[in-house]
Amino acid sequence: MKNTLIFATLAVSLASVANAQNIVGDWQGTLKAGDVELRLVLHITKNPDGNLNATLDSVDQGANGIPVSSISLKDSKLNLTVDAVKGTYEGEVNADATAISGTWTQGQPLPLDFHRGTASVKTEHKPAKPSDIDGDWMGTLDLGTAKLRLAFHITNTEDGLTATMDSLDQGAKGIPATAVTRKGETLTIEFKQISGTGRFEGKISKDLATIDGSWSQAGNSTPLVLKRVKSAAELERRRPQNPVKPYPYREEEVAYDNKAAGVQLAASLTTPPGAGPFPAVLLICGSGPHDRDESLQGHRPFLVLADYLTRKGIAVLRADKRGVGKSTGDNAAATMTDFATDAEAGVAYLKTRTEVDSHRIGLVGHSEGAIVAPMVATQNSDVAFLVLMAGPGVPGDQILAVQKAFDLKVRGMNAERIDHVIAEDRDVYALIKSETGDRATLDKKLREKLTGVMPANQMDFQMKFMTSPWFRQFIAYDPAPALAKVTVPVLAIDGEKDMQVTPNQNLPPIRKALAGNKNCEIDELPGLNHLFQTAKTGNPNEYGDIEETMSPVALEKIAGWILMRSRTNPS
Repeated sequence: MKNTLIFATLAVSLASVANAQNIVGDWQGTLKAGDVELRLVLHITKNPDGNLNATLDSVDQGANGIPVSSISLKDSKLNLTVDAVKGTYEGEVNADATAISGTWTQGQPLPLDFHRGTASVKTEHKPAKPSDIDGDWMGTLDLGTAKLRLAFHITNTEDGLTATMDSLDQGAKGIPATAVTRKGETLTIEFKQISGTGRFEGKISKDLATIDGSWSQAGNSTPLVLKRVKSAAELERRRPQNPVKPYPYREEEVAYDNKAAGVQLAASLTTPPGAGPFPAVLLICGSGPHDRDESLQGHRPFLVLADYLTRKGIAVLRADKRGVGKSTGDNAAATMTDFATDAEAGVAYLKTRTEVDSHRIGLVGHSEGAIVAPMVATQNSDVAFLVLMAGPGVPGDQILAVQKAFDLKVRGMNAERIDHVIAEDRDVYALIKSETGDRATLDKKLREKLTGVMPANQMDFQMKFMTSPWFRQFIAYDPAPALAKVTVPVLAIDGEKDMQVTPNQNLPPIRKALAGNKNCEIDELPGLNHLFQTAKTGNPNEYGDIEETMSPVALEKIAGWILMRSRTNPS
């Protein structure tokens, strides 16, 4: 489920599509947000293979070289995704490719036009003699429920120190620092473009081996100790289950439209060798801005699952969530109901493929995806079966209460204080659920309730999250009624050591809701966590340290059950 992590999710996957119009070069535009004007420079280049790449400079914020996660140009329509700042751009290139008119969306849509740059406004940093801290540094941010490895790359220039940062377990690389300041032994590196403004401040050790400090963002601060990286291998983690090409099956980059929502989903389709038709599944990610592989803490669970299922004779479609990677749309404004319509578009696409048996199309949903899947199945007769992985059986506010209690216990808080914090949260959730008005009204009421309770420097960040359409639906939505309406076969599995969607809280209501469905199987798999890894404790901060991406037990259970349904329900 979604974690309110101190560090914003920054999944970056460079991608591009070439087009006949020549848009290579530098483009300048000005974004006007109220009384604030920000000059932006878009740098577009072309690879030898013809594909496009781009970076973005926010000149007035001092942020240069922000990686553009995906760029596509089709029929004069330019689409950009900048995951590092959770922004998207949609524009129309004019006939002679001298201007682009469009809209920048980052929480709210704003007009933004680009024109060919006549003179670069970007300041190039010329290299200088390396300082004593030049090089690569890495540390681990322990957030209680997760661990994130951060790598900083520091370079001295004629203009002073510069730096970029990689969030290794979130797939974000090359995030440029907006300011690097050194005063004696104190080093400060700032990232204004990250939601809530990210900032590292630390003390350089006398032997120049460590920088002991903290990471702060949105009013929260967490200890972070950086150590020199001696080898590039230190930045990599073993993921032995990741498949290696060439695959013994076909893989195809595809795209399909959710026409009603005006969203295009970019996806990978893997099909077994042969003509088929094969049973097929659509994989539905958990909460948050996930890519098609559901990348998390260095793992790619859906890549591993898709590979396993395809090798067993099952076609698999997996898509970037709307507004992520190569998919269009606004992820931050979407609800679970919106994601259900995206899933329906995926089912419709699978029906168009001759390799797929249209009578044997199923949904495999993980975490939030296991809420979305029954939503679709109750409305769409083309869904033949469901696999629910770590699916909630109770409303989201109850899920969050258990998660919060676990996190606070790990952090050493006593039981009485935990109960008090959970009670405060329940009051906030009750207010959110009771307010049926617009977002501004809810924001006002929440601020009044939390003023003096929540630190002022956290308020804006938390208000944006708690008043979002997704959060408002999540805490109130009870998945049980939809589950009770499902008539197709269902496999529901949970890991015994799942600390995010605990089996004790969720499997009993799932069993009750599915009691009328005579073709269902509900299993608790021993020793597995929320990601279905073999785990010691189930604590989410173990995810990245475990080499295994998904237990063979879980993989075999899912594949075997799907194939059994396919044999007993032939087309």
